[in-house]
Amino acid sequence: MREQLKSVHNQHVKNWKKLATKKFRRQTNRYLLDGWHLVNEALHNGAQVEQLIGTAAELDKHSDIVSLVDEVYEVTPEIIKHITETVSPQGICAVAELPATYGIPSEINGAWLMLDSVQDPGNVGTMVRTADAAGFAGVVVNEKTADIFSPKVVRSMQGSQFHLRLFNGDLKKWIGDFNKIKAPVYGTELNPQARNFREVQTPETFALIMGNEGNGMDKDLLELTDQNLYIPMRGRAESLNVAVSAGILMFELNKEGGQGQQG
Repeated sequence: MREQLKSVHNQHVKNWKKLATKKFRRQTNRYLLDGWHLVNEALHNGAQVEQLIGTAAELDKHSDIVSLVDEVYEVTPEIIKHITETVSPQGICAVAELPATYGIPSEINGAWLMLDSVQDPGNVGTMVRTADAAGFAGVVVNEKTADIFSPKVVRSMQGSQFHLRLFNGDLKKWIGDFNKIKAPVYGTELNPQARNFREVQTPETFALIMGNEGNGMDKDLLELTDQNLYIPMRGRAESLNVAVSAGILMFELNKEGGQGQQG
């Protein structure tokens, strides 16, 4: 059984629209998934999908997936465009429960990426997706980093939020917990005292911190790391995009842990 909605003024539609805001996501503990790929990833990875929203054509084409969700809403293309703000929406969305992202795990294992004040949603999503591809266990972001469940970050992650652990937290506290288990934490900076990333041999468990696009890592955090790394550049560019830098470092530092399927 599915309910038909035709007006953007319907209360359900208003609530879906408000999921674009961080405040409403946290109030309701919900966020929006846009497109079949994300809906499939959520359902196949055990995420709690509470509502499925789609045009009649899309819902009819995928009755097998529709049957997996209790609340199904048939809406107009205008409603889909209204709640997603994408130029060419696929005609399908879902409301999913936010995973628990606060606190620190009782046991920390594997490679972890920490993001310090990375503000561009595309960069954040790309780094989460790359961490997934490089075999990282999780990603930690501080409050000054773009919200990991904002629509732009979710689109950029492409479902990687279902494959690794995501946390919000105080990076100083996280560094302290890595120190307790004697796992190294690597910072990143353009500094003569920093070390060439190719010279580093990482253990199974470690953390890599990437900083703000313009200002880099916070100085207080740089003082807490075990080593700070840089990427030597042969050309004349002054710097690399933070997501590109993170990709290079993650695959190099986690060479053993990242051996999985070919991309």
